[in-house]
Amino acid sequence: MGQQESRMSQIVSFHRMEDGTREDYELLDRSEREYARGLPDAVLAAVKKLDHSLTGYPVSRLGHSLQVATRALRDGADDELIVAALIHDVGDELAPYNHAEIAAGIIRPYVRAEVTWIVEQHGLFQTYYYAHHLGGDRNARARFRDHPWYQACRDFCANWDQCSFDPQYPSEPLSTFEPLVRQIFSRPAHDARYVKSV
Repeated sequence: MGQQESRMSQIVSFHRMEDGTREDYELLDRSEREYARGLPDAVLAAVKKLDHSLTGYPVSRLGHSLQVATRALRDGADDELIVAALIHDVGDELAPYNHAEIAAGIIRPYVRAEVTWIVEQHGLFQTYYYAHHLGGDRNARARFRDHPWYQACRDFCANWDQCSFDPQYPSEPLSTFEPLVRQIFSRPAHDARYVKSV
């Protein structure tokens, strides 16, 4: 049995976290770091699953996501925004009413705060285009009017998100974005809340 297999077959000594030792948590830290190396593959798999999710639109959620990312790419957005555009709806499958929070939580440790905020708020900002048809307030996003990233989120929605349901739009394939996903999600977490120190 190799060293890696030996390490992976080890388990902690506790049944309650409060009983854990330093060695237990060092073991878990190594295990989590190893597991996290597969995050780019997990994110790409989640994006691919969008091809078989929410119906009713003229394109699948994957098709929509590829359109949004393609528009971001063609507009010269930076790598973080392009990846955010690709994964912004990845939470739809498990959290249809707060999908934006899920996507923001996934990307938060790896991108600057502005990008996370845009992803987290895009669901609310998108209601501008339809809430009034359902008796809601299409201007609910106005409560953020003085926020420094208000215009960036508004532009994300106006220029990339709300217009990306076109089955004729020539989107780039997922393979175009795969290197960026791998680059972003292979970074060390830069948000202090997610950086472990052992």
